[in-house]
Amino acid sequence: MITVTEATATAGALKRLSDEGVSIWLDDLSRKRIESGNLAELVGTKHVVGVTTNPSIFQAAIGSGAGYEEQLTDLATRGVTVDEAVRMMTTADVRAAADVLRPVYDATGGRDGRVSIEVDPRLAHDTRATIAEAKQLAWLVDRPNVMIKIPATTAGLPAITEVIGLGISVNVTLIFSLERYREVMDAYLAGLEKAAKKGLDLSSVHSVASFFVSRVDAEIDKRLTVLGTDAALALKGRAALANARLAYEAYEEVFSGERWTALGGARANKQRPLWASTGVKDPAYKDTLYVDDLVAPGTVNTMPEATLNATADHGRITGDTVTGGYAQARADLAAVEALGISYDEVVQQLEDEGVAKFEVAWQDLLDAVTKSLNSKGVDAE
Repeated sequence: MITVTEATATAGALKRLSDEGVSIWLDDLSRKRIESGNLAELVGTKHVVGVTTNPSIFQAAIGSGAGYEEQLTDLATRGVTVDEAVRMMTTADVRAAADVLRPVYDATGGRDGRVSIEVDPRLAHDTRATIAEAKQLAWLVDRPNVMIKIPATTAGLPAITEVIGLGISVNVTLIFSLERYREVMDAYLAGLEKAAKKGLDLSSVHSVASFFVSRVDAEIDKRLTVLGTDAALALKGRAALANARLAYEAYEEVFSGERWTALGGARANKQRPLWASTGVKDPAYKDTLYVDDLVAPGTVNTMPEATLNATADHGRITGDTVTGGYAQARADLAAVEALGISYDEVVQQLEDEGVAKFEVAWQDLLDAVTKSLNSKGVDAE
């Protein structure tokens, strides 16, 4: 039986989430979704105010071929390389999605209405190439509400600073560790300082830091299961939330410090934490776990459509579920460490795997497009 309080929390869960200061972004994009009007419908009916993409999303969309045949024919006729073909198709989709979301961008002063597109994942360990790619993508999409995704690798950090310093808005992706998250915030502030020295309008530069959630539980839970003790099994499903909550604590600290105060006075925008990888990996967990339990003002939650629909149907949004839990979060991560599971090892493994997975997805996309171009009588070199 659902109580009155539960019913209130469930009714209009997506609206309640928005009212709590969480921006809902869709973690998916395809030409079919845009052209069918589905994206506009989600904006109008499900409080979606942004879109994120990644190589895996484009691999699934373009690899299916749906909606891309005419453009593929034109690209083949022009004899373009497969890399150019992929960029033409992905930037066209992002440009079209940005146009759908432009009213949200205008209404929120640029805070939302954003569409993200990622640099080639093969460049994740090349700072100079990442910077060049980010500039090229911003130019190709040519919309003020685009965000360029840069991975939070060691090589990505100086690229973030340089691209922000050029006045380009950035979505920093593949953040798993608290230490790396602090480095990302530092890179963002350094970029704002560079932009300020150039006389750029800081109010036009926005950024989010994509802190990955479910993959942390997936890896740590696997190790806890191997241990198999009561103490280990009791910690399953707690590490990812603990990690994210401590990330929010770090965000509060950095964006209330002296360095930020000076930039905030120059109308700079805070780099908002974005909860990524919010679809649960373990079917034993409630499918809205990483939404219901990560509600905090000034955050973004980017959801795959299944999670978005689940939240709309039975999400339990009961207010802030982050800021009161820092002590417990520290205790949970300490308990995991005490069992011999290295936090530093896990988060580095997840970063390496994240980059590798996107590289594989990108290569799969290139292979699929190569096949399509060749089928039209063109040798896609």
